[in-house]
Amino acid sequence: MNPFKVAVVQAESIPTDSMACAEKAARLVREAIEQDAKVIVFPEAFLGGYPKGNSFGAPVGMRTPAGRDAYAAYHEQAIALDGKEVALIAEAVAHSDAFVVIGCIEADGGTLYCTALFFHGSSGLVAKHRKLMPTAGERLVWGFGDGSTMPVVDTPYGRIGAVICWENYMPMLRMYMYGKGVALYCAPTADDRDTWLPSMRHIALEGRCYVLSACQYLRRGAYPEDMECALGDAPETVLLRGGSAIVDPLGQVLAGPEFNREAVLYATVDPRQIIRGKFDFDVAGHYARPDVFRLAVDTRPKAALTCISGAGDEEA
Repeated sequence: MNPFKVAVVQAESIPTDSMACAEKAARLVREAIEQDAKVIVFPEAFLGGYPKGNSFGAPVGMRTPAGRDAYAAYHEQAIALDGKEVALIAEAVAHSDAFVVIGCIEADGGTLYCTALFFHGSSGLVAKHRKLMPTAGERLVWGFGDGSTMPVVDTPYGRIGAVICWENYMPMLRMYMYGKGVALYCAPTADDRDTWLPSMRHIALEGRCYVLSACQYLRRGAYPEDMECALGDAPETVLLRGGSAIVDPLGQVLAGPEFNREAVLYATVDPRQIIRGKFDFDVAGHYARPDVFRLAVDTRPKAALTCISGAGDEEA
């Protein structure tokens, strides 16, 4: 496989208007495709928004009416997988051979999920990953994914998977990705701290894979004035400062980290570097010790409702 270009998009979402945000994402996708990017990664919760600083009025043991209103407003901006926002992204990718990973807030009934969507050329939406473990206060507004949505997708550019934000600190999930042969490890995130890049470099070295990490550049002014925000109400206050980066299989930073502005970062991926890296360390191959350590992964969907008919047949 010949070298090719990849991109990570560090942009500010439009959390109050999911269609306008999808239009912005589609424009950025087209621009990256014009720059010959074959794989394009967007941040966590880009469509639907990352409500940083909002407690949704939920001190321990109580919920406020204002917090319920805040959740209802958040739910209104979440997307459906058969909705117009998804169709718009699919259209932007359709006339290319590009592969796009984009974070969204997905509505499924009354529950919201932090989800990464996978799009590929004319095939449109080909897979999704729901965040397995929302972090801290995220658990108040996001449901938990299960093992049925942990895809590693075969593409002309290698196997592509996505691990969202602090899921990257889950060693067993990383090992699952390595065991599935991930070559382009996508890490949409809302972590803009200085400690994030060292983690991405560690993962690239550990998995001997390319890591593409995208974080938003997000200001307080993107949200309404009356939204609760523990970081303050000045419109220019930066809620997420970015820090997006691209790292090669030996831990070298090829692009970024970029802070405090919107940007699209590009780098060239050489698939041969993955094999060169695995010469001395293949964590799911010659460096594994299955006689000592083995990982069991349950990839079955976990439905809340299973109907059992008189014949004993199960139906979700």
